[in-house]
Amino acid sequence: MKVALVHDFLNQVGGAEKVLEIFHEIFPRAPVYTITYDEKETRGAFKHLNIKTSFIQRLPFGVKQYKWYISMMPAAIEQFDFSKYDIVLSDCSAFSKGVIVRPETLHISYVHSPTRYLWNDTHSYTEEIKQPGVIKKMLPLVLQKIRTWDQLAALRVDKMIANSKTVSERIEKYYKRKSDIIYPPVETGKYYISNDIDDYFLVVSRLRPYKRVDLVVEAFNALRLPLKVIGTGEELETLKKMANDNIEFLGPVSDKEKAYYLSRCKAFIHPQEEDFGITALEAMASGRPVIAYKKGGAVETVIPKKTGILFEDQSPWSLVDAVRDFNDKDFNPEEIRKRALDFDIKLFKNRIEKYIFDSYRNFKDSRENYYKIN
Repeated sequence: MKVALVHDFLNQVGGAEKVLEIFHEIFPRAPVYTITYDEKETRGAFKHLNIKTSFIQRLPFGVKQYKWYISMMPAAIEQFDFSKYDIVLSDCSAFSKGVIVRPETLHISYVHSPTRYLWNDTHSYTEEIKQPGVIKKMLPLVLQKIRTWDQLAALRVDKMIANSKTVSERIEKYYKRKSDIIYPPVETGKYYISNDIDDYFLVVSRLRPYKRVDLVVEAFNALRLPLKVIGTGEELETLKKMANDNIEFLGPVSDKEKAYYLSRCKAFIHPQEEDFGITALEAMASGRPVIAYKKGGAVETVIPKKTGILFEDQSPWSLVDAVRDFNDKDFNPEEIRKRALDFDIKLFKNRIEKYIFDSYRNFKDSRENYYKIN
């Protein structure tokens, strides 16, 4: 059985890339097809893989400024030849579900979300993207064309997996099809409960507009409580200028340092609407309660009054009220960690492996029965 893996872009190390790593553990000889690959930005995490890139990789600034070529990305993903494979497994937040395979090949797509900037975030994306004026004005027309392609591309997939109920609902809304749900993996073994809790709240996030760390900074400016922010991104300098001296920006940290800060915070702040939200579960794996915006994946993972609290409005003042009502002594660290273990990486690997092999067996049986009947 020959298997190929497909990933949109290999230019960072995050939750989607962890899913890809597990797919590769299950199928260690499978090549990885991706639109572009940046070994430096992925810190060499994938240099041992057999990576096959699209023509965009070879265009001027194709790796660092790949967004310039968004109109070419459907063609880039369609140009890969999968004619020799029995299974194609795509790990998708954007284009990888659009690969073209033979009728004899099973295509399973693990979908982190219908492409955000084409659907639920399209208006904010158009406003926030940093492009020359003429290109920015043309962008809605480009996105409209890709949106049509994206919807048709979703119909090519044989089996679609959503990474949460939230994403499953979006798939049904935008792609008009059903999906199975398998929650993504959390490396709970990296995290631990500390006996010592320090006097600070914590954010761990890429500092991008949709992550809404600005909301947290405004809230803690008003609260005057200690806040530590781990992460980097295009909003870092803007957030630093906004912040009072009770807010500390730690920048990027090692996995060991992140585990330390998570284990000792009073609570983890999760202000954004995420498709799932792995970092919130990493905080829970550390036994720490989560104060989260009541939307997206947090609704599925945070149990109110047991593993954290949810605030209603995505505003600084709603978060201020939640923090003022919060008392970390109301929560049991062992119970919180137990909840995180429901999403452990070993469980994910077992579930996804069973799903793939069951799907392939059923796919082969249905094709054999079809030819017998006809």
